[in-house]
Amino acid sequence: MSEVSPNCERCNKPSAICVCDRVVPLETALRILVLQHPQEDDAVLGTVPLLALSLPSATVRVGLSWSSLEASLEGVLDPARIDRAKWAVLAGGKLPKAPPPLAKGQVCVLDRHGDPSPRPALDGIVVLDGTWSQAKALWWRNPWLLKLGRVVLRPAEPTLYGRLRKAPRPEWVSTLEAVADALPALGAPTEHRAQLRRLMRTMVQRARDARVQERSETASDEQP
Repeated sequence: MSEVSPNCERCNKPSAICVCDRVVPLETALRILVLQHPQEDDAVLGTVPLLALSLPSATVRVGLSWSSLEASLEGVLDPARIDRAKWAVLAGGKLPKAPPPLAKGQVCVLDRHGDPSPRPALDGIVVLDGTWSQAKALWWRNPWLLKLGRVVLRPAEPTLYGRLRKAPRPEWVSTLEAVADALPALGAPTEHRAQLRRLMRTMVQRARDARVQERSETASDEQP
């Protein structure tokens, strides 16, 4: 890997691939809760820092387990105002039932039993971040996730990582790309998706220019 230090104080990325100069705050009523595995340390190509800087409504929690949704949002939202029925997990874990067939770019909201639900006005979504095995560990260590609905999507396009990072399946994308795809379907402006993807595209191009080496283990910073 080429020398790309020191790291930016805001995004913790090497200065050669930092894209803080391109960050635009994107307001949305939808809350984004990212549960990140403590061993997810991909400060170079990970997309969660870009997501957190771009979305004021995003909260990142690093750890292995929380006792409840309310505990994971402690200090962010009043527990009395959290309605679990209006929260859903973005992909993650095995679905109770096979979801309906989805066209590219389509998003489906399921209830906790795996049945399609009328598009609810969700208050927030939970996203698991880490390598695929780490995300799986987060899922099983937080059984309260089973009480939430599920947001399932079929990405409209292949991941922007291209050859920088290998994915087990062509349809798996980064955390940022998955959230970006889900936002318009859940009430956010379409431009939010476009801006988030522009930001990631810039990071990827700067990484290529700096000849940053890909991480060998597949991440679920790649969302199925």
